[in-house]
Amino acid sequence: MAEAPVLDVKQLKTSFFSTDGEVPAVDEISFSIRKGEILGIVGESGCGKSVTSLSIMKLIPQPPGKITGGEILFNGEDLVNASEKRMRQIRGNDVAMIFQEPMTSLNPLFTIGEQLTEALKIHKKMSKRSAFVQAVEMLKLVGLPRAEQIMKEYPHQLSGGMRQRVMIGMALSCHPRLLIADEPTTALDVTIQAQILALMKDLNEKLETAIMLITHDLGVVAEVCERVIVMYAGKIVEEASVETIFKNPKHPYTLGLLQSIPDIRNKQERLYSIPGNVPKPGSITHGCRFAARCPFVHDRCLAEDPPLYKLEETGHTARCFLLDKEGVSNG
Repeated sequence: MAEAPVLDVKQLKTSFFSTDGEVPAVDEISFSIRKGEILGIVGESGCGKSVTSLSIMKLIPQPPGKITGGEILFNGEDLVNASEKRMRQIRGNDVAMIFQEPMTSLNPLFTIGEQLTEALKIHKKMSKRSAFVQAVEMLKLVGLPRAEQIMKEYPHQLSGGMRQRVMIGMALSCHPRLLIADEPTTALDVTIQAQILALMKDLNEKLETAIMLITHDLGVVAEVCERVIVMYAGKIVEEASVETIFKNPKHPYTLGLLQSIPDIRNKQERLYSIPGNVPKPGSITHGCRFAARCPFVHDRCLAEDPPLYKLEETGHTARCFLLDKEGVSNG
């Protein structure tokens, strides 16, 4: 019998409410993550990736946002119905998150040591001394030199790469079962980016922590992920193993993202970009949400919203009428 997933999201819907009414930012998405797996979620800005992660952590600002449907099952417990008290027990302890910009996540008024030991004292009930020793070990684990000295320093005294390593160390200090990393390398230069990705992969293997990696960069996905979900306008439009997505993409949007990756082997005067922009959430009420930007669009795409089609042989799914043929199931 297969082991139950660490996280199982079912038909999740998160909306924001304004004077114009309900605007769905995440629209009935379903996916799961197994123990020790690294799952990539990709898409342009505005596709619903970050709202998905904030929904899982129950950090959607209310108002104007609200989870309006579905389930978020973590170890079988539905977090949608969990109280704020219960979520405080889960956050940082069982589920941890790394945000895009560590300078906005670290408190400038407290030392690195004070911030690192706080979670250990709260969640693990450690003494001040034990928490200090554990925190120093975590800083060493994430590859930071002079760990004891860094414990006494403030966030502004560290470089961007060092702050991001501190954030990863903080997130992993309680050995969470699930780590959500939202664009963890966006503000870093290429060399530091590679080091942070290698570090996350290494810690994933050592601690068997499941990782949900949110990014717009398919190069990052190719580097560390095993499986990838492609999101567009609040919906999942394709899901498969990383190898399958790169070799045989089925959705025109995924194909466009792959064509946008620069190839150093071929000299190009102009890089490819997908024409148009991601639609404003809630602006498309019928038809395929990618139709206005799709090179393969036809009349059916403008009238009907395609379901997720599944290729039975590989389990590869895509939301496109191009797959409406034999050997593919609707589901």
